[in-house]
Amino acid sequence: MTESRLYGRGMSPDRPLLGIMLMLGFCILAPVGDAIAKILGETVPVGQLVLVRFAVQAVVLIPLVWWTGRQWRARGRILTLTFVRTLLHIFGIGAMVTALKYLPLADAVAIAFVMPFIMLLLGKYALNEEVGSRRLAACIVGFIGTLLVVQPSFQNVGWPALLPVVVAVNFAFFMLVTRQIARETDPIGLQAVSGVMAVTVMIPIVLLSQNSGVWNLQWIAVDATDWTLLLSIGLLGTFAHLLMTWSLRYAPSATLAPMQYLEIPFATVIGFIVFGDLPNPLAALGILITMLAGLYVVLRERASARAVAAPGVSPQPLP
Repeated sequence: MTESRLYGRGMSPDRPLLGIMLMLGFCILAPVGDAIAKILGETVPVGQLVLVRFAVQAVVLIPLVWWTGRQWRARGRILTLTFVRTLLHIFGIGAMVTALKYLPLADAVAIAFVMPFIMLLLGKYALNEEVGSRRLAACIVGFIGTLLVVQPSFQNVGWPALLPVVVAVNFAFFMLVTRQIARETDPIGLQAVSGVMAVTVMIPIVLLSQNSGVWNLQWIAVDATDWTLLLSIGLLGTFAHLLMTWSLRYAPSATLAPMQYLEIPFATVIGFIVFGDLPNPLAALGILITMLAGLYVVLRERASARAVAAPGVSPQPLP
């Protein structure tokens, strides 16, 4: 049974076109949410934005879990890993929101897509997975492409240009933890519980920061427009991840993984429409190199998975 068949309740028939359309929806909604976060980053503290984001997630998904009859019980190792996963999620969103305050939308998203290369390296050196020389070479090329995106941004804004790299490293660990518990948890239930955990973590942080002088962790009064945008981020983030989860019910992850790189051109278009930003020529070249290298890694992973799954074929790592 493939990992994609473990999502949802029971087996789902292969409907690859539906899965692709659902993933396409995710690739559109995710940068829309990032654009709203960039707008709010100028006037709303990051801590408040993150708290509302996860509160909406919990409020939306808990009734869904109850309505669909899902059960989510965990203790010991799974509960601990779920909490670690939640902390990584909080930190990753906070870092990305902070990065968007300084960087064009497309640049921030493109730099964060160094994550697949980091995951490949973690798999090799932390999990002792077999990784061939060609995929390692693709990682190097991908990092070079990322540096081309970072370099002009670093010249303009300094260290915040590195925040999407921090986001990528953080979410690489987030995905590794998710892999450890994916087969033993329901994804919608997991997201609901994570929302509750995140709110439980963020409320004390925000309350204790009210008189600390750290503006980004405080709670401030906002107008109706900002509240609308805050709630929109929560709804978009929650629904986008549901689309990704549902897409995996109808199409294999190997089919859907290359599509995630569509998020970069969508982010470029949205960034231009909303903010009038376009990557400069060097950054555009870096984005193209990163996308091509990432797609190569994804396709090699898919070929390796097929080779291992083929009957009568002894598993041999692809280069």
